[in-house]
Amino acid sequence: MNESQKHIDLKSRGSGVNTKNRFEQLDIDYDLSTFDEYFDSDPELVRIKTKFYNDNSKSILAKNDSPDLGFDYSINPYRGCEHGCIYCYARPTHEYLGFSAGLDFETKIMVKRDAPKLLEVAFRKKSWVPQTIMFSGNTDCYQPIERKLGITRECLKVFLNFRNPVGVITKNALIQRDIDILSELAKLNLVNVVISITTLKRELSRKMEPRTSVPAKRLDTVYKLSSAGIPVGVNAAPIIPGLNDEEIPAILKAAAECGAKSAGKVMVRLPHSVKELFDEWLRRVYPEKASKIINRIKDIRRGEMSSPQFGTRMRGEGEYAQHIHNLFKTCCLRYGLNKDIQHTRKDLFRVPPIDKMQGELFIEQ
Repeated sequence: MNESQKHIDLKSRGSGVNTKNRFEQLDIDYDLSTFDEYFDSDPELVRIKTKFYNDNSKSILAKNDSPDLGFDYSINPYRGCEHGCIYCYARPTHEYLGFSAGLDFETKIMVKRDAPKLLEVAFRKKSWVPQTIMFSGNTDCYQPIERKLGITRECLKVFLNFRNPVGVITKNALIQRDIDILSELAKLNLVNVVISITTLKRELSRKMEPRTSVPAKRLDTVYKLSSAGIPVGVNAAPIIPGLNDEEIPAILKAAAECGAKSAGKVMVRLPHSVKELFDEWLRRVYPEKASKIINRIKDIRRGEMSSPQFGTRMRGEGEYAQHIHNLFKTCCLRYGLNKDIQHTRKDLFRVPPIDKMQGELFIEQ
């Protein structure tokens, strides 16, 4: 980071800067020290509003080719994520749009309003093979704008109508709004939900994931989903060595007590410019811990801050990574997690009659 790119505190944002887009030749280096000419000097009053743009994509299903993931297709109604999680591995995908992985990622959101229609088109193709599709393979489908637009909710209705299995992973309690549809999917064994819980400490969550639901609300969401008969698990992710790894037992215990039946974990991944963003955030927010945390991350990444290698990028490598793996496994056994893995059904898929008013949408391409 250049000296002129020094951080300015921004209300409820994870990133402190916009990093350079690795695909763009032109990079304008703004001197944030001149912001005092235009903004109140009180950093708590400095705000950047979120802007939303229409995304006119012609398809909605993204094909996954990673052997580390348990699904082939994902669906992301939004590109960019207002949650602002500083560690988010999806940040660099915003660079494909000409934006930055920094502040742009959490303040310039692309909205796929046609997602429900596009999903129905995909299901009506003769080539479609029924299989589980994962919501939020990249960005959270229940980020704040979903409350107003309801795109994810309409997509869930399509999954129910076609009886196609679906998985959902989120860190937002807004998913409680859709318990009615999720319950109907659960009755047919067509859904699994995972709630990501990175920490139980509200102060840490607010700094690291500024616009997500607080930890208590996520646990409440696990309880309410489970009580409604919806299969729900917890994802202790990302695990950041030296920052939140000590919370693994407490997270898994609390989630199990709220009704979670399964648990997963992912080591922190910091691809491309996320390394720079995370380093800047860490030295700003936790300067006394920064060196220790960075060294711990390097311990599990062969001396680097990130690793793109399939097979190890989600788990990490080395003695410290193995210690975390053993702790996680022991806690799962202690709290009865991952005892019975429930698989969604694929044999119930059906193609309902076409609405005559919408028939032209579903012509086989």
